This record gives sequence, structure tokens and C-alpha cells, in this order.
Amino acid sequence: MFYNLLSALIFASFAFFLGTAHYPIYFWPLMRTKEYKLEQAINRAGIVQADVQSPGLKV
Repeated sequence: MFYNLLSALIFASFAFFLGTAHYPIYFWPLMRTKEYKLEQAINRAGIVQADVQSPGLKV
């Protein structure tokens, strides 16, 4: 019984840490789309996409 509880606790802690690691990467931009789009517009302000696009691909 103890080993089943220990295994469940290890699995639950792994799932918890995986979820907390993915929150700022994946879930935060999904829940705050306006803020994320504004931040991306500021970050990409001086970049011309044609200059960074691979040759032969449409812009």
C-alpha cells in the first residue's frame, strides 16, 4: 500500500511541476491575448520579415 501511495505522489508531483513549467510558456499567452499581441508587436517593431525570411518562400 505504501509503494502505491509513493508512486502516486511521485507521479502527481511530476505532473504538478510539468504544469507549472508550461504555464508561463503556453497558458499565459492564451489567457491574455491582447497583452501578448501588444508585447509581440513591440518586440517585432524593427524587423522586416522579407529580410529574415528564407529564400524562395512567400512573405
